[in-house]
Amino acid sequence: MFRRKLTALDYHNPSGFDCNDETEFRNFIVWLEDQKIRHYKIEDRVNLRNIPSSEWPKSFEQYLQDVNCPFSVQERQESVDWLLGLAVRFEYGDNVEKYKNCPPATATKAEKASDPLIHLDSNNPDFKAGVMGLANMLKIQRHDDYLVMLKAIRILIQERLTPEAIAKARQSKEGLPVALDKHILGFDTGDATLNEAAQILRLLHIGELRDLQTRINEAIVAVQAIIADPKTDHRLGKVGR
Repeated sequence: MFRRKLTALDYHNPSGFDCNDETEFRNFIVWLEDQKIRHYKIEDRVNLRNIPSSEWPKSFEQYLQDVNCPFSVQERQESVDWLLGLAVRFEYGDNVEKYKNCPPATATKAEKASDPLIHLDSNNPDFKAGVMGLANMLKIQRHDDYLVMLKAIRILIQERLTPEAIAKARQSKEGLPVALDKHILGFDTGDATLNEAAQILRLLHIGELRDLQTRINEAIVAVQAIIADPKTDHRLGKVGR
């Protein structure tokens, strides 16, 4: 979702960034302020750098207000995207000579002919309202460019909502029924519902461990297929050349 902007900013893990991981998210905000945005003076970044603090969300909320971000703390994806856009602008401003000679990416005639979105008037109020309604309905992240949002909507529909995608999603494998009363939990939470939930979680965990063991076995077999035919020199009593 943020990969292109993170790559442009030389973030260490642009493909694996997860803004829903609280620790990773807080560290990312600190990195963004320290390295790219630099809105605060160094001594004023203390609260933002105090990542384990329970008061950190308030500090982040104040930070969003100070940089004039139009999104709130609750709108995490939108605020991250906005901050990344701000950081990219600052990055360009700090390195104008480096980027001014880069050729702009322009669409070819074939791409323009094949992409009907290019001919849309993105400034039309009805168009904006329609795109925003679809984005809210499909829970698509908001973006300043309505054409970008429309492209995201199109990709989601093509990948998730076509008849082929829906038919594929419905082809789920049904597992065998399990009698929970035949599986001993090993401890008692004092609540029958919680006990059942714990049993289910344990069974799911065992299933994951079995899958992991299967993959390990497959890896061992693959390695053995490579090294299982060594040349033996019986005179030396050694295996190898």
